[in-house]
Amino acid sequence: MSAALLVTDFDGTLTERDFYQLAVGRLAPPDLPDHWADYRAGRTTHFDALAAIFASIRAVDEQALLELAHDMGLQPDLAEHVGRLRDGGWEVAVVSAGCGWYIERLLGSAGVDLEVHANPGEFVPGGGLRMRRPDDPRFRSHELGVDKAAVVRDALRRVPTVAFAGDGDPDLAAARLVAPTWRYARGDLAAALDEEGQPYQPFARWSEVVDGLLARGDTTGVATPHPDEEAGHRG
Repeated sequence: MSAALLVTDFDGTLTERDFYQLAVGRLAPPDLPDHWADYRAGRTTHFDALAAIFASIRAVDEQALLELAHDMGLQPDLAEHVGRLRDGGWEVAVVSAGCGWYIERLLGSAGVDLEVHANPGEFVPGGGLRMRRPDDPRFRSHELGVDKAAVVRDALRRVPTVAFAGDGDPDLAAARLVAPTWRYARGDLAAALDEEGQPYQPFARWSEVVDGLLARGDTTGVATPHPDEEAGHRG
């Protein structure tokens, strides 16, 4: 077992762009309802909004969907960065409210084998990308599909040091669970932590997270749960 684990979001963290944004812009019908606005307004869950967007995709074949995924802008030289982390005693796990269909294919094309917690899905010819919630009840969430905070809590029980990197509101509960030293944020996650007065390490590209973790050397971080998460962390 590694002495340390980096739990990282995927869309917008390991990539420059989110899959759903590319799907809406390129492969969704022009009359697609604004499912994302419904999510932001609290009228639907994050999972149901993404599932509806993915189901609306009209790709001529699987290759068209793969090309869309590659345009997300995965971190260049990802295998090299993961190798550096492993040499430094870190393992990496991906936790995403997106779909495992494109995450696993992008990681495979980069020559990287990582633990992935994401919503399962499959390409349906003429019917887009069908996504469903995970089967494992330990890490299943009605709101997100994948319970990111549950993945982090499980890691904290097993691994001496846990870091987290993310960019969105769905990452907030998970980010609260790790010590500020090991908490990396940008985008909406950084804004949410700023609003709460929670410290974090800023980053622009995922490679900066790697550099920051390795520069510290010491992997003896202690988790500092947010009061709202404390009861769950004790368990």
